Amino acid sequence: MRESQEPFIRIRDLSFAYGQGEARKEVLSQNNMELYPGELVIMSGPSGSGKTTLLSLIGALRSVQEGSLKVGGDELKDFDTRALLYYRRKIGFIFQHHNLFPALTAFESVRMALDSSDLPATERNSRTREILERLGLSHRLNNKPDSLSGGQRQRVAIGRALVHRPSLILADEPTAALDKETGRNVVDLMKELVRSKGSTALMVTHDSRLLDAADRIVHMMDGRIVSNVLVAPVVDAATLLRDSGLFPGSTPSEFLEVAQKMARLRYQAGETIITFGEEGDRFYVLREGEVEVETGGPTAPKVVGTIQRGGFFGERALISREPRAATIRARGPVEVYALDKDDFDAAIARTKTFQDQMLSVIFSRS
Repeated sequence: MRESQEPFIRIRDLSFAYGQGEARKEVLSQNNMELYPGELVIMSGPSGSGKTTLLSLIGALRSVQEGSLKVGGDELKDFDTRALLYYRRKIGFIFQHHNLFPALTAFESVRMALDSSDLPATERNSRTREILERLGLSHRLNNKPDSLSGGQRQRVAIGRALVHRPSLILADEPTAALDKETGRNVVDLMKELVRSKGSTALMVTHDSRLLDAADRIVHMMDGRIVSNVLVAPVVDAATLLRDSGLFPGSTPSEFLEVAQKMARLRYQAGETIITFGEEGDRFYVLREGEVEVETGGPTAPKVVGTIQRGGFFGERALISREPRAATIRARGPVEVYALDKDDFDAAIARTKTFQDQMLSVIFSRS
């Protein structure tokens, strides 16, 4: 959930390559993305797709070569040494390798992240103890890395990254060494920080069990962001499409594919969504509110019914290529998911069976 409409991070046409001349290898190409305060973004993609490189550029661990990467409206490549140091201190880094100091206990490793803060010692100690307890390590506070398991060491590293309540969390496979319950606990902790402090989190993961925690899912292939999906509205639209009965036999991936192309539109009480006699240009699924259906046109208007959440309208004119047979008007504030004609046509044209099913549903409603 976004706490602000202004992005904390804005990326435009970002490219990056290793090497020079004949040895040059481009790993990122023309990427665009925003990261907003108050949201948790999960980034997925196959190994070698550029996820870790993008993460390192956002974290100022590598320098921008081509394109724009703005932090709070300022170009990151224009930061001087002091500004870069200040920016990095606002970031909580979580890497696949924990990199703990062998001589420090779990408590000391985490508290070290607060040493440069202005907090009194008592507050630093209480924050350290609290986050380690949240991570299930209350019985390991005084253990050094060589007496901790791999998963416990990873949890210490996560505590070290989050204890100073950073403005930006960058996590590369943070739950890879953790069991399901502990991994979920870590993500819930990140999400709690994002929500309560207005922080921003970008997490690389291959763990599909964590996807439901995301506000957005970004997918990378061959150095490019190929999809950037707001999870809640897409899942909501896909669920409404499934429950409509219009597309029997469709798979979840097919529903999601269509849902990603749907626009979320709002109408006020009395606004007309569809007008009798016009050419059909969109298909609608009602997300919230209620609409009334009026037939007869302007000469003999007659309200014949209403449609509520989950109901759909506008498909008949798209299939038959005939003018709209009714006027649809909002009875109060209304939200709909709308699919353009071309995308609707592409969806129903996938298979003859799919189109037959659509025509059957329309016939039964006539």
